Parts: sequence; structure tokens; C-alpha cells
Amino acid sequence: MKYVPWYLKILIKIILSRLPLNYSFWQKIGLFRHGHMDKVDYIIKVFERHIDFAELEKNNIEGRHFIELGPGDSILSSLLAYSYGARLTLVDVGHFVKEDINFYKSICNELTKLNYKMPDISNCKNIDDILEKVGSKYLTDGVNSLKAIPAESVDLIFSQAVLEHVRKKDFNDLAQEIKRILKKDGTSSHAIDLKDHLNYSLNNLRFTDKLWETEFFANSGFYTNRLSISDITNIYKNIGFRIKIMNKLTWDEIPLPRSKFAQQFKNRPLEDLLVSEFDLILKHK
Repeated sequence: MKYVPWYLKILIKIILSRLPLNYSFWQKIGLFRHGHMDKVDYIIKVFERHIDFAELEKNNIEGRHFIELGPGDSILSSLLAYSYGARLTLVDVGHFVKEDINFYKSICNELTKLNYKMPDISNCKNIDDILEKVGSKYLTDGVNSLKAIPAESVDLIFSQAVLEHVRKKDFNDLAQEIKRILKKDGTSSHAIDLKDHLNYSLNNLRFTDKLWETEFFANSGFYTNRLSISDITNIYKNIGFRIKIMNKLTWDEIPLPRSKFAQQFKNRPLEDLLVSEFDLILKHK
């Protein structure tokens, strides 16, 4: 769908998301995917960069508890956590991960060749067996899943291009839960992509909240919460986090004229509109 106009992508996804087909079907043909967390090189890069952002020594994380928000299409992060001796809880808003046990066995072989310590999953029959082997959990009730996790029990909470997809109505609750469960010396690390996920522009700002935040739009496969870098950082500052922004990418100019924006976005500061991606590192004050 690379060359399909943004407005046709919305129409196509609205239609396709209403067909009586499960997510695994769309995943296979590549129309609906939750990131690239089923690719070995990508998952290694993501997992290790968040460890680096947390300033953790890779040879000294045994026994620590990590949480990945939005693991997407696989539980591969749990295998990497196991290789370091850490325990990982994966949290999503639904069950999206691959169920193919042979896929995970193949990945284990690849990671073993790359000198990562892997569990023996040869006798595992499903992903629940694998999760039990590596001491991980997969929770699929979004923010409500976090509410069951004890306070100040997590060393690192991380996500990769996930926070922009959290429903606007749920964002503050998520921030509060992150603050509650993170240890006082812990880190929360998030890669955030503010582009529209349609044509990698700001076409999502064309719509008012009255339409964009409806269940109809939000459940059609193209939703982003449209919070700006200032909106996001202020939410976390206001609840008591120290903020560090890294790897901020910007456009040279706004990719869409302000005249095309819905009224509520027309006065958004230029410095916010120019930011396309950034890494957000959070620590308790």
C-alpha cells in the first residue's frame, strides 16, 4: 500500500477491519501488522538499545524484572530477556503474537548461533509452554493488566513505537501505572513515532477528536493519539518524572499546511509540529 493515497488507506482499512477474518490472516499478508517485533535483528536492536538507555550493564541484569509494552507480533523479547537472566512481562491490548511454535524454535536456533543463551523449547507445544520455560508472562488487557503488577517492582519498562497508539482517553492512566510499578531507581524508555502511520506525514491532524476518537475510527488499524512531544512530556513531568529526550528527528518544514489541520491543531506550536520521532527516557524525581 506504499503508493496508495492516505485517504484511500483509511477507507480500505475501515472496510478490511470489518471483515470476519482474524488478525493472524492480515498479519500473514502484511496489511495489519504490529511493528517488526518478529524479526531477529530488529528485536535484538530494540531490546539492547533500551537496556543502554536505562544505563544497565548487560552482564548485571540477572534477576531483574522488565516490562515490554506492546510486544506486537511475537514474544521474542522474552527469549532475549531469558538470555540475560532477566524476567519479562509482555503487556498488550489484545492477543496478537504468532502462535506457530516452529517459528520460535527456528528463532531460538538463530539466537543460539549468535551466542545468546537459549532455553530448550524442543518439547514445547505452544507459546504458553515457551513463556513458562523463560519465566515470562503475556498479558493482554492493556492498562488493566498493569494494575495487577505490584508497586515499585519493575526495573525497566520499555516500548517501541507504541505510546503513540495508546488511546488518548487511556494515556494518563497508563502514565500513572508506569509511575506506580517502576522502582525508584528504575527507568522507563520509549521510542515514539509522531508521524501519521498513513503516509508518514501529519494527515491524522486533519480530523477533529469528535470523529478520530470514536470507536469506529480507533479500531480500524490506523489510530494514533495525536499527542505532541510537549503533550507527552508534560503529562510525565506533571506526575513526577525526570524527562530526557534523545534522538529527536525533525522535518525541515511542516509536511502539511496548517490550513489542512482541524481547528484544534491549527495553533499547535511549530516546534511541536516539526518533530517526527524521539526517544523518551523517564526516571523518578
